[in-house]
Amino acid sequence: MMFQPHELSPDRSARDLFGARLRHHREKAGMSLRRLSEVLNYSKSQLARIERAESLPYDDLPQKLDACFGTEGLFASLNEVAKKEPFPGKYRRVIEIESRATVIEQYMSATAPGLLQTPEYAERLMRVVQPHAPQAEIEAMVKARIDRQVRLSAPKPPRYWCILDEAVLHRPVGGPQVMRQQLLSLLESGTASHVTVQVLPYAVGEHPEISGGSLTLYTMPDQPLVAYEEGSRSSTIVEDRDSVAKRRESYDLLRAHALSPPESEAMIRAAMEDWTPCGPTQT
Repeated sequence: MMFQPHELSPDRSARDLFGARLRHHREKAGMSLRRLSEVLNYSKSQLARIERAESLPYDDLPQKLDACFGTEGLFASLNEVAKKEPFPGKYRRVIEIESRATVIEQYMSATAPGLLQTPEYAERLMRVVQPHAPQAEIEAMVKARIDRQVRLSAPKPPRYWCILDEAVLHRPVGGPQVMRQQLLSLLESGTASHVTVQVLPYAVGEHPEISGGSLTLYTMPDQPLVAYEEGSRSSTIVEDRDSVAKRRESYDLLRAHALSPPESEAMIRAAMEDWTPCGPTQT
């Protein structure tokens, strides 16, 4: 069977355009990915990911490409634009919706929410999800995630309501110190008048979102409610009114079963003691 290259979408983002231009000039020069990797002394697998817009270039690759293909700064310029688009195309619309939302309601089954993550916690998650990504790329993704948190400290922040499954408090991410700082960050965030953090305890048993992943509801001015579901391998924006209404009902049930904010704070503080290196404090 003849090999079919991955289809590209250069009109979707600067990252995609960079990849499409890379393939165009590589093929115009009659070079395979392997040959280009040898010429540039750059990983073939990384070049393939860049062509597919799955990764941003790092180090001095754009300049090397311009020198190799004689493109007079094309790749360097595209890279500067692409660096300002930290989120792949499939997430960009979600970030847009988030930026306009006046109310954000979120349920997290396994990890702390991105809007409340510490840099150390976020870095560890990124490293697990992208085990082969270079450190520069990991740092860029972490920065993009942390930069989103400015939304909650803006002059007119959205009303943010987060329900955490109790598993979030006990699943080790990055070790005791990282976990303790993350839980402390949750407590500190919950003191803001526009932020509410609740815990859904194990004792609730089965519930509408027990299959895992996360559910987010976005309320925007003069627009219908939008739902967003994300799992480990897929994500979906839900806009159909009936489907969104079902997610709304599920979230309301989760909120009804969750601990009150004071009870949630007490559970988070108790979990912090479990992450103290020397064990629970003796009284």
